[in-house]
Amino acid sequence: MFLSVFDLFKIGIGPSSSHTMGPMTAAARFLEEVAGNDWPRPAGVHVDRLAASLHGSLAYTGIGHGTDRAVILGLAGLTPLTADPDTSALIVERIKSEKRVSPTGHPSYRFDPASDLVLDRKTPLAGHANGMIFYAYDSSDLLLLKRIYYSIGGGFVVSDEELQRMKSRSEPEVPVDVPYPFASAAEMLDMAAGSGLSIAEMKRANEEIIMSRAELNQRLDGIWAAMKGCIERGLSQEGIMPGGLKVRRRARQLYERMQEDWRTNRPNPLAANDWLSVYAMAVNEENAAGGRVVTAPTNGAAGVIPAVMRYWLHFHPEADQDGIREFLLTAAAVGGIIKHNASISGAEVGCQGEVGSASAMAAAGLAAVMGGTPEQVENAAEIALEHHLGMTCDPVAGLVQVPCIERNALGAVKAVTAASLAIKGDGKHFVPLDAAIETMRQTGIDMSEKYKETSQGGLAVNVVEC
Repeated sequence: MFLSVFDLFKIGIGPSSSHTMGPMTAAARFLEEVAGNDWPRPAGVHVDRLAASLHGSLAYTGIGHGTDRAVILGLAGLTPLTADPDTSALIVERIKSEKRVSPTGHPSYRFDPASDLVLDRKTPLAGHANGMIFYAYDSSDLLLLKRIYYSIGGGFVVSDEELQRMKSRSEPEVPVDVPYPFASAAEMLDMAAGSGLSIAEMKRANEEIIMSRAELNQRLDGIWAAMKGCIERGLSQEGIMPGGLKVRRRARQLYERMQEDWRTNRPNPLAANDWLSVYAMAVNEENAAGGRVVTAPTNGAAGVIPAVMRYWLHFHPEADQDGIREFLLTAAAVGGIIKHNASISGAEVGCQGEVGSASAMAAAGLAAVMGGTPEQVENAAEIALEHHLGMTCDPVAGLVQVPCIERNALGAVKAVTAASLAIKGDGKHFVPLDAAIETMRQTGIDMSEKYKETSQGGLAVNVVEC
């Protein structure tokens, strides 16, 4: 099994990887199909109108998560990487007014978001909770092309056919012949023991099959630069976040207060927790506002890993750029195992799959750069994941704000605690990481749909503002 570090860490826009980045990517894929020749296009007939319907969790929380805007921008030819958060709103308003989209390389298509974009809460799609259908019609509104896509978490998108192939295979396809194709934590530890390499070194060896060392380092540095930039922007912004809950940004005010305390040199036994929290909140406030973020492994959990990395740079004198790369590679190794054997999608398994996975990844990365053995790294990830098991995804009003922003702060604190506990041990522990991952998968299956990113249970229905 091989999942690239850049599949898990993708630069995009908020507020949700599965509800914003995924649908935008799906819309772009549909445009490619419309322009291609892999469907029975009638002679002399041209696509004139586009439409889409959102189903399951995408329908229930689509407005709060910006799914409607993501689809509009995607059909306009933008992607999560190319969309500019500062101009996206203007583009959406223009399309609503003109009732047309004009993606680059395509003719102009009729598309009225008021009627051609439907949030269908009555018709769930069988493949996944995050389902969507795109349609192409001719000038007489005859249906020419229909495609189903699923946003399966972390910005990953698959077609209906691709999902069926994934489910029908007893063994996953290996697209790249890598030297260390571990598909479980047990295999990862066995390969580390046999090779004498660290988890990050094995992950690096796998990545360098498809790119040079220089390119890998450059792209890893780019991921950290985007994470760092998101923290810095989040620490500089003030005001009310969009969506109607009137939740105020807090990161800047907290940051300024902490800087004042830091300059006084007064003892603060909670300093590490405070800095972890403010860094994580800065990222997730940016995400909630639709800013530029990195899936880590999702947008809803995007603050945990950057917060722990920034904490490490802040408090550990040995921290350097090589360590940043080691952190990201180790975290990606653990994240790939979780995604392969369970899920990182809140719509599938609740927030245990988002903040829980991010906390496990961050704990692994931190343990690695603190000199942990592969066994200690695996132990750190297990501790962090175990203590997120059962966590529901219940965003108030479908917005990635409450409880998501503070939840990232607590996920970062748990990650550091888990890494510290693991480093102080010898790597031997009672519950294997694989067992925690399987427990998360089973818990997700048993969890009521009310608690899986539909805003039909939990805090979402017990808060007055909702």
